[in-house]
Amino acid sequence: MPLALLALAVGAFGVGTTEFVVMGLLPDIAADYGVSIPTAGLLVTGYALGVVVGAPLLTVLGNKVSRKHMLMLLMGLFVAGNVFSALAPSFGMMLTGRVIASLAHGSFFGIGSVVAAGLVAPDKKAGAIATMFTGLTVANIVGVPLGTFIGQAVGWRTTFAVVAALGVVGLLGIARLVPAMPRPEGTHLRRELKAFRNPQVLLAMAMTVLGFGGVFAAITYIAPMMTEAAGYSEGAVTWLLVLFGVGMFLGNLLGGRYADRALMPLLYATLGGLAVVLALFTVVAHHKILAAIAILLVGALGFATVPPLQKRVLDQAHGAPTLASAVNIGAFNLGNALAAWLGGLVIAAGFGYTAPNWVGAVLAAAALGLAFWSAALERRAPAAEAADAEARTPVHA
Repeated sequence: MPLALLALAVGAFGVGTTEFVVMGLLPDIAADYGVSIPTAGLLVTGYALGVVVGAPLLTVLGNKVSRKHMLMLLMGLFVAGNVFSALAPSFGMMLTGRVIASLAHGSFFGIGSVVAAGLVAPDKKAGAIATMFTGLTVANIVGVPLGTFIGQAVGWRTTFAVVAALGVVGLLGIARLVPAMPRPEGTHLRRELKAFRNPQVLLAMAMTVLGFGGVFAAITYIAPMMTEAAGYSEGAVTWLLVLFGVGMFLGNLLGGRYADRALMPLLYATLGGLAVVLALFTVVAHHKILAAIAILLVGALGFATVPPLQKRVLDQAHGAPTLASAVNIGAFNLGNALAAWLGGLVIAAGFGYTAPNWVGAVLAAAALGLAFWSAALERRAPAAEAADAEARTPVHA
């Protein structure tokens, strides 16, 4: 394995940790700044919206410089955002730091995937990309729980300082280990934008927003939900996040294995299962063991949708997948932002800390409905094309 892949995996580990660790620290951050839990949830929403904006924008701009230099710039932006968050004297400044860090997220994974694939032989490209993304998976099993533990033990600012240090390690690793690569040829933006005229591309992205949003509706408020409703101690949240990370890992394996074999049936099963589990989570959140099982299932079912949804977008964006892929990364985070905001609304309205689970169930069910609609349109398309071709065929006497 090229050592450059290790540098990319370290960067992915840092990015994944900073995205998710804030959820385990929401009560501490809210108390420190004197804001409510729903207001603190804006740290999740703001990060997600930053990814939505940054993924396509910086991916396009990244075609103007070498990929290695772009990755270094992105890691530098990531480090700056986390340092800003660690030192922020006010909640508004903290939110600004989160947005700065988030701008690097989507482009790092998009450009990093291309670089990883270029480091190995053609028959090993998928494995190289998977190696880089291992950093993201491990972040949710190790980085997020460890960051939560550090934050609860010595202060949440220390967590963001440690994440910034990880970013520095990733930056130095990229600078030293990733070989220089020629600047990619200019992107034909007009051709890339044509992909968005395809209704199937838009439907796939809508499924991404709603389906993955269902996960974040519940997980954003997991710390207050488990301490207030289930009766767990604050320290137990760390291990519950480990459980969520294990679910993510298993779900990602499931989705990656079966997306090529039966993409739409997999989406039906995972989105339907996610809607049911989230609805039940509202009830079982008051029982420690059942709540823990629900967290594992939410992670597994939610992340089992990621490979098929990403592949669905790439399959439908014929001949112009680059921008569509980057925008779909943003779509995952748009779902995160929407769900975190809606979850905060129902809590602020007085429905309790378990109410975001109902929001998640509705979002997942809506994504399932879109999946059935997309499949129905796809089935009708060949018949419509055949009828159109027959109508254009001249009739000979």
